[in-house]
Amino acid sequence: MPDERISWFPVLTDDELDEPERKLFAKAAEVVGFVPNVFRTYAWRPERFRAWFAHFKTVMEGTEGLSAREREMISVAVSMANGCLYCLVAHGAALREASDDKVAADRITLDYRRADLSTRERAMLDYAVKVTKDPGACEEADIEALRAEGFSDEDIWDVIEVAAMYNFTNRLAMATGMMPNPEYHGLAR
Repeated sequence: MPDERISWFPVLTDDELDEPERKLFAKAAEVVGFVPNVFRTYAWRPERFRAWFAHFKTVMEGTEGLSAREREMISVAVSMANGCLYCLVAHGAALREASDDKVAADRITLDYRRADLSTRERAMLDYAVKVTKDPGACEEADIEALRAEGFSDEDIWDVIEVAAMYNFTNRLAMATGMMPNPEYHGLAR
């Protein structure tokens, strides 16, 4: 699909990129084998892309209380609630890569409610989806329920921030016509 249109907005050629984006694109190609289309799509607004990417990296970094795998679980649950093709494909692949059980990872991506999750994981994803679909209904009781499942306040904040990051990114991807890289479909299969 080399001629596939990946955005309804300008997509810069490599020689049109600023130096920081050229370096990031080269690093991405080295690490994952291709440049994610979210980079290519967003790079035409370099200052905003850099700010988004710095926040994204921080939010998705696993901690002792909320692993990188759990953060990917949140990303796909939110993306499914929003119907975001790009993030479902890209982060479904990331969840498969972070998981020992690829079938379970796909089930979480497509319908976490039917996946075999712990009560802790289910509570985390239910809250992330509530933040997504009905944030005005969020109550302190939701926080207490997550604390009862063993989440610290920092972990709960991270659940909220990851959900918020994907709500933003999903909307950006959908409203710009962003298409996922074909390479994602075959990763970690």
